[in-house]
Amino acid sequence: MDRIEKETPLTHTTTNISLSPELFEKLYLNPKVPHAADYANKFANATPLGFLGFVISTFTFSMVMMGWGGASGLPAVAGIFFFTGPVLLLLSTIFLWIQAQFFPMMVCGLFCVFWLSFGLLQLPTLGLATAYSATGNATEGMVSKEMNAVIALYLLVWGFALGTFWIFTIRINAVFAGIFGFVTMGAWVLSGAYWKVSTGKFQEAQRLQKAGGALLFIVAVLGWYMLFVIMAAEMRWTVSLPVGDLSRFWKRTDVELAAMEHSEKKD
Repeated sequence: MDRIEKETPLTHTTTNISLSPELFEKLYLNPKVPHAADYANKFANATPLGFLGFVISTFTFSMVMMGWGGASGLPAVAGIFFFTGPVLLLLSTIFLWIQAQFFPMMVCGLFCVFWLSFGLLQLPTLGLATAYSATGNATEGMVSKEMNAVIALYLLVWGFALGTFWIFTIRINAVFAGIFGFVTMGAWVLSGAYWKVSTGKFQEAQRLQKAGGALLFIVAVLGWYMLFVIMAAEMRWTVSLPVGDLSRFWKRTDVELAAMEHSEKKD
């Protein structure tokens, strides 16, 4: 009983008293579950750092996919796959792990490895496409059925992974759920584009590529909005922008905290 009385103030400080439920969601984007460490509030919020790398990379990627201004090809912006996105996301992942912020850590880690792995496909110096050509011609390999089918399967699996994360975002807020909903659809649409390339239907593939880019552009806009909301809250702005809190539609699942509250009432 003494242990519970000592731990209760610390637990309430980090989850219920210091932050309102709405502000908690804006700052940490985490389902309402107990945190493993009560010292997390001693560190700066690392979530915006990961969001910054994500939205800059996604904006650039989506606009190239849609061919804005005649843009074509991704090697010129290889930096978004290896520096802008992954570096900031990796740092955010490490810091969020230290802060015991489970879900944001998983999100940042997920997108970090995506940009790195997809970026490898954009480096001609690796010669990945030549392996799919009998003559060793990289251009021929890039449009080969085998290579594009492999990439299509890869993006298909990513769509299922992102969809799994979307399931958990629907108990956080509407903006976060929208980000994962649209990015899931975007991954599957781009997967379809690669399938079309593998069958030689290049015009259909181009249309799907633009559609996938448009979906990712929406993701980037939502991500930028969420980044602004978090930074505004951190900088103590008086403006409170809506994020569409969805947690109120779910039953409380804080079993440990509920047990502590029940013990308090008995005392």
